[in-house]
Amino acid sequence: LPPVHMLFSASHPDGVGTAACVDVGSQLGNPSCSIPSHPPTREEDFQFILCERCRKESPNLKLLTCLHTFCLDCLSENKPVGQCPSCRTPILQANGIPDMDNLLFTNLQARLGIYKKLSESGGPSCSRCQGEVAAVWCSECEEFLCTKCFQDHQWFFKKRNHEAKKVEELRADSAHQFLEDTKKSCNLFCSNPIHANQGHISSIYCRTCRKALCCSCALLDTHHAFCDISSETQRRQEELGTISQELKQKRGGLEATYAGLQDEAARLERAQREMRELIQQRVEELGGLIRREEEELVGLVEAGQEQGRRELARELERVEGMLRRMEAGERLVEKMKLYATEQEVMDMQPFIKDSLEELQQMQPPVARDQTQPEDLTECRRRLQAL
Repeated sequence: LPPVHMLFSASHPDGVGTAACVDVGSQLGNPSCSIPSHPPTREEDFQFILCERCRKESPNLKLLTCLHTFCLDCLSENKPVGQCPSCRTPILQANGIPDMDNLLFTNLQARLGIYKKLSESGGPSCSRCQGEVAAVWCSECEEFLCTKCFQDHQWFFKKRNHEAKKVEELRADSAHQFLEDTKKSCNLFCSNPIHANQGHISSIYCRTCRKALCCSCALLDTHHAFCDISSETQRRQEELGTISQELKQKRGGLEATYAGLQDEAARLERAQREMRELIQQRVEELGGLIRREEEELVGLVEAGQEQGRRELARELERVEGMLRRMEAGERLVEKMKLYATEQEVMDMQPFIKDSLEELQQMQPPVARDQTQPEDLTECRRRLQAL
């Protein structure tokens, strides 16, 4: 193995990694000398990968049908059980724990954890020997390697397409750039049960069966429609994007309905307040002899409007929940498009699509009648009688 030139794998059309010699010399021999004095820190705009309730990282993030994300601990302590803590959408599972994992956010946490190691004082240690400061990062093995371990790595994987990058270059990148550079295509295995334990890699997607297949299975079935995995991944991303755009258009009308309900709530509150003031003014004029009548009239107004307030509160809550679901859906689709691997798209897209389509079917409540409540009319009549 050459002691000075480190071999970095480069892509080649025939699928075999070709050795590209990069003169790193003393940089790999003494990597600690190249550590920046002010390493990049983790950006605040990655707060979306945290649990939406406790705002902490978790390896057990669950994706609800409303497309909100919570950790297993928060869902286990959630009250009432069976409702989203944010928008109160029902959780179908009896134990209140959804089956769908948010693979995208969980994997982003792991990748950002690697980026965080780059910013640690002294730099990351070699993942293999644990003794030396790492000089390179292999994105395929997901390991930091010192100079010697990297030489062994290049010899062992000399015929494979492993891409390695110097640690000092990674430290200079932003978190966004690091995630973009480390986003790679995952190996999808054939869905045929016979090939489950044989490691058959899938590069073909059957649109008829809606499954990933290996070349052998695809050749045996000539009656189905096939495409490559990348095309199917792109189609699914575009499908989610189209639904998200349609929801954005619907959201404008829903926000108008929500504003209208808020205005109506304010109008009812204002009408109650004005009537209460009028009642108190008239009763005070009549003096202490009719104080009991004052209390009765105020009670009548409050009792008459209680049902309307409860109904209005339920409508406001429902519309607010729909708006939160739309926000969660738009955010998740956007992050899927930016950061999701093919494996994550294949696993999560049907679930997300169903949730977005369910949201499309929801209708805002019908506008309420603006007529004067009958209870206030009755109250005015009794005031006139006084």
